[in-house]
Amino acid sequence: MNDKNIMRQALGEQWSELPATLRAHYQEGDNKDIGSMDIEYPRAMQPILNILRLFGTLLNRRGTQIPTTVEKVIQGEFQYWKRTIQFPDGKIILFKSRWLYVGGNQLIEYVNSFLGLRMAVSVKEGKLYYEGVHNVIQLGKIRIPIPEWLLLGHTTIVESGLDETHFVMDFRLTHPLFGKTYRYAGKFETKAINDDGISSSE
Repeated sequence: MNDKNIMRQALGEQWSELPATLRAHYQEGDNKDIGSMDIEYPRAMQPILNILRLFGTLLNRRGTQIPTTVEKVIQGEFQYWKRTIQFPDGKIILFKSRWLYVGGNQLIEYVNSFLGLRMAVSVKEGKLYYEGVHNVIQLGKIRIPIPEWLLLGHTTIVESGLDETHFVMDFRLTHPLFGKTYRYAGKFETKAINDDGISSSE
């Protein structure tokens, strides 16, 4: 039977080392994460982020404890993520992406039809670690690798179970010349879509 769970494919035997809250977060069934995020970046990054936002990439507003919902559904070989972020002034920003398993322990997250980020995943001491490999330009069936340093820098993500129902995540971009260029971090609970109860882990 073909496994549609892209994270379980990428982690292989390490999947069982994830805490139940992270297995629920990456389950095959349609689900949503409900929580809040902090977003921070240097003021000098604002013009660059404003431009990148036109291509569907990172959020170009700062904030703390911003209510956030992440809906995830699987269609074919992709898992689609829709993040809804609501700022205190009522402004709502959507951040959409699609995830694809590409072999070994690697995934690509596409933020539009042609731009993505290839990442390697692993589990260490019960925490899930992502390491950026390179950016990707997708032209038809051709993937062109672009070094991370040519854009905002190296990607790292750490996710860990906080308790029986919640997890925390920390996303960072660090450039070899300019240091930390972007960070967002949050606390979430995963629930089945159209359900008030927490999703069961697989």
